[in-house]
Amino acid sequence: MTRLRVPGEKPLYWVGSALKELTEFPLKVQRSIGFALSAAQFGGRHLSAKPWKGEGPGILEVVKDYDGDTYRAIYTVRFASAVYVLHAFQKKSPRGIETRQSDIALVRARLKMAQQDYEERYG
Repeated sequence: MTRLRVPGEKPLYWVGSALKELTEFPLKVQRSIGFALSAAQFGGRHLSAKPWKGEGPGILEVVKDYDGDTYRAIYTVRFASAVYVLHAFQKKSPRGIETRQSDIALVRARLKMAQQDYEERYG
């Protein structure tokens, strides 16, 4: 099924397995992250979205705590005509708030994939 977009709404693209990752989160977490992504599609920034350190401006993360666990979704608004969700994961770092290097590397790789996809779609 194709959903019609509202005027002013940017399309949302999922890179790699980001959508599958998000759908494995609890429903309450999915909804919270979904609201934040919807705000991004209209050029806004949800209160729970904050800059993600590591790849410079235009990369944001939504953090949601639920039932003693922490969930994150990383997305980019760097592109004028689209929003790309790069990664969604449950925080499992053994060292406090630090993000695992494997998650950081995955975001970097998916950002490159998003850049390539954007150039192919929009020139």
